[in-house]
Amino acid sequence: MRMTDTFIKPMHPEGRKFVAIFAAITLALFLVEDFLGWIGVGLTIWCYYFFRDPERVVPDAPGLVISPADGIVSLIEPATPPRELGLPDVPLTRVSVFMSVFNCHVNRAPVAGRVEKIAYRPGKFFNASLDKASEDNERNSMIIRMDDGRDLTVVQIAGLVARRILSFTQEGAVLDRGERFGLIRFGSRLDIYLPEGVEPSVKIGQTMVAGETVIADLSS
Repeated sequence: MRMTDTFIKPMHPEGRKFVAIFAAITLALFLVEDFLGWIGVGLTIWCYYFFRDPERVVPDAPGLVISPADGIVSLIEPATPPRELGLPDVPLTRVSVFMSVFNCHVNRAPVAGRVEKIAYRPGKFFNASLDKASEDNERNSMIIRMDDGRDLTVVQIAGLVARRILSFTQEGAVLDRGERFGLIRFGSRLDIYLPEGVEPSVKIGQTMVAGETVIADLSS
């Protein structure tokens, strides 16, 4: 690996227009004042960094649930999946991963399987680290049915700054574990509802790497 590869990561195509906007504003700021221009340079670099999309080494052992997002585990608790999915009103173990504006925001499938249902619901924009964000905030929910017939639910949740949830998949699609399925712009959170009886192998405060960190073992 070259030294530059450590610092320069590929950028998701979704970020190109935003980096271009930041760069144009930066040029205008330099015409006003050099100091403001250099602030613009810093913000442009941050924008590129926000939309980075590095390659990940996905574990290939069977039965693993991997993190769908970079960030910190903010909650682990029993909760009922979003109502709009039409699932039974039975609490499941929910693992919440909070993404700050400094995390990579490309979301990856936690397991391999068929997308059974996608349900979008508009909502509010509370801080995504708060418990009530799962219930009140804008969200996009997805059920993935695995080969063994069990379902895993993953929910993209908008945050205080986030204003758009993007989904790159559709109902009926077959996802590989670690495959990119979406992105949330500018700070957010993902909830993973584990199948009944499956316990997480992570703890609150633990750092997650999307596509790599194991959240649970379905065979445990």
